[in-house]
Amino acid sequence: MHNKKEIDHATGVETTGHEWDGLKELNNPLPRWWVWVFIVCCVWAVCYWVVFPSWPIPGGATKGIEGYTQAKELAESQQQITARQEAYMAEFKNASLQDIMKNQKLYEFAIAGGGSAFRQNCAVCHGTGAEGGPGFPNLNDDDWLWGGTLADIQQTITHGIRSNDPDARVSQMPAFGKDGLLQKEEIEAVVGYVMTLSGGPHEADYAKGKDVFEANCTACHGPDGKGMRDMGSANLTDKIWLYGGDRQTIYQTVYNGRGGVMPAWGERLDPETIKELTIYVHQLGGGEADAGQAADAPAAQ
Repeated sequence: MHNKKEIDHATGVETTGHEWDGLKELNNPLPRWWVWVFIVCCVWAVCYWVVFPSWPIPGGATKGIEGYTQAKELAESQQQITARQEAYMAEFKNASLQDIMKNQKLYEFAIAGGGSAFRQNCAVCHGTGAEGGPGFPNLNDDDWLWGGTLADIQQTITHGIRSNDPDARVSQMPAFGKDGLLQKEEIEAVVGYVMTLSGGPHEADYAKGKDVFEANCTACHGPDGKGMRDMGSANLTDKIWLYGGDRQTIYQTVYNGRGGVMPAWGERLDPETIKELTIYVHQLGGGEADAGQAADAPAAQ
């Protein structure tokens, strides 16, 4: 037996002295830094097993000395959020909508809560940006069917439109063609007339369309076609169309009638959330002032 180191002539690297079928293994140990990193990782892993839940056991896993779980972290985070909300909620509950609009902190609290509630409950119809779509109003403009004051918006959200709530806003546009109230020629004429109210060209049957409109439509839309908020009827003169302003769509509207439904959120949401939603919708861009009051929010002053 000898201790002489054998050097591989091809590589100049020491061999381990082992040989198999004419093959010899080179002695290339791992770098010292890598070995220390490996040792540190092993120690860290053992500490992790002790501190945090890790090893599966019957009925779950080891709890760890910290007792940490993501569910526990979530619960603690929710408690912190609830505590911050409670700092405002007591004052918020007792404040009127007008008082909230005058109080910067309560106003910001309402906007934050209202935005969250809107995305959870209202965005499915009105869109995440409240831009609306066919049959669903755009809440960013000042074109309101039932009114855009704080009181109007709160009433609409609370009781809905054509919902089952006894205090819901209710109106019904007749299906003039489907129910045989008007003949096809009369519908064609009144559609042409309606299009002129928002700047469209006069057609040959303009006079006939005007007569049909005055006899059948003015009770809700008014003699000038600007609508009536008490009836929830649309302004036909502003080029803002809930279902579409092309001739075919207007014809379908007159022929079949329209009557969208909005849920009564008072049955599903608490009063504070409805107040938050009211202020959030009001500040989107088209909110109107209550009688004798300014519509500006604190943040806009």
